[in-house]
Amino acid sequence: MLFSELGLDNRIVQALENQKLTETTPIQRQAIPYAAHGRDILGCAKTGSGKTLAFVIPIIARLISQKAMTKRDPRAMILAPTRELAKQVFQVTRDMARALNLKTALIVGGDNYNDQAKVLRKDPHILVGTPGRVADHLSDRSFFLNGLEILVYDEADRMLDLGFSEQLLAIHRQADHRKRQTLLFSATLDDPKLRHLLDSLLNNPQEIMLDASYELHTDIRQSLFYSDHVEHKQALLKHELATQQYNQAIVFVATKADADRLSSWLQQAKLNCVALHGDLLQNQRANVINAFGNGQHDIMVCTDLGARGLDLRKVNLVINFDLPKHVEEFVHRVGRTGRAGEKGSAISFVGPRDWLSYLALKKHITQELPVAVHPTLPGEFKGKTVTKNTSRNSSKKVKNKKRENAPKAYKKRIDNTSGTEVGHVPIKRKPRQKAEDNE
Repeated sequence: MLFSELGLDNRIVQALENQKLTETTPIQRQAIPYAAHGRDILGCAKTGSGKTLAFVIPIIARLISQKAMTKRDPRAMILAPTRELAKQVFQVTRDMARALNLKTALIVGGDNYNDQAKVLRKDPHILVGTPGRVADHLSDRSFFLNGLEILVYDEADRMLDLGFSEQLLAIHRQADHRKRQTLLFSATLDDPKLRHLLDSLLNNPQEIMLDASYELHTDIRQSLFYSDHVEHKQALLKHELATQQYNQAIVFVATKADADRLSSWLQQAKLNCVALHGDLLQNQRANVINAFGNGQHDIMVCTDLGARGLDLRKVNLVINFDLPKHVEEFVHRVGRTGRAGEKGSAISFVGPRDWLSYLALKKHITQELPVAVHPTLPGEFKGKTVTKNTSRNSSKKVKNKKRENAPKAYKKRIDNTSGTEVGHVPIKRKPRQKAEDNE
């Protein structure tokens, strides 16, 4: 379906065509009509499905077709879990809003607070920000939400994971009026905390569940190889980077220290590599992302900080040096490639420490993910059997059995007449006296 078939304002269609966007994605053609008619939306779609435009277009449509409730308050606000994702959403929003004379502002942590307060005093129509910094400005009365018409929660599950539940509720309370429309998108809806939050934030939402929470892109070729230890993983990584054909690659690791160590190791191997993790300052992270996005580096080694929100079109190879603990993070990691209909490859190394994570993948992901021995660098590890934990009742039975088999306590008995030792007899407890005996 084309955007022109959704009944949108011609100015919006023209702005999309100027960006060479004509055809809708499934989430766009299902969410936009309901959102454009004022319905709350609860959407669940895989990463890279085009959901940013699925909420940006209804925002633009409402703002250019309806009169503002107040003259000063922002009319729409989009919340994202991380600064990187917020900046990417802001770029899409700004490009669309600029064509229709709407003002936008970005409010995220790490940027100058006073400069943001000055921007807020200029009364932008649309705000894009992270929950923590937005809540801080609301607490300081830098702006108000009495006239907010649309509130968007992008990747709500991730915001809860990062501990923003209190900020989300505080923002909700300040914009809680009957005319507010709420659009909430999440990669998974399994979290009980999220389900509890949905009852507070949404009013009779239209549910759009396009994909299973743990469904992978069909355009991404998956390969999983056994590995013995860190040194074996490094050998596998070096081999794959040397033999695979790719424009850019992202290597995911478990910790920040691993990102620095592996990046330095690859640089020593004369590979053009850079590291990204949460210990870097905000401007350093922005510089790394911009440099990698501009093609200045071939490889980026990062933690799960880079698993969400980075739309890097040249990345067609993802390597999981370590498997993530959570299945949804695996989906987001491999979703960094194969974007916008392009083909991609994802390679994962499965060692002894990754085995439980691999079993979780097999259980929850709909596609088959067989792990194999590497044809060139085979190892000794072939998986392991995970024994089930004994239940509390069975452990009690074992303890009781041990007590039954335990040796009884004995005391020596002395003959009263001769005074000689005659043997050992079991100790017997003195019987309790009945109440009537004591009376």
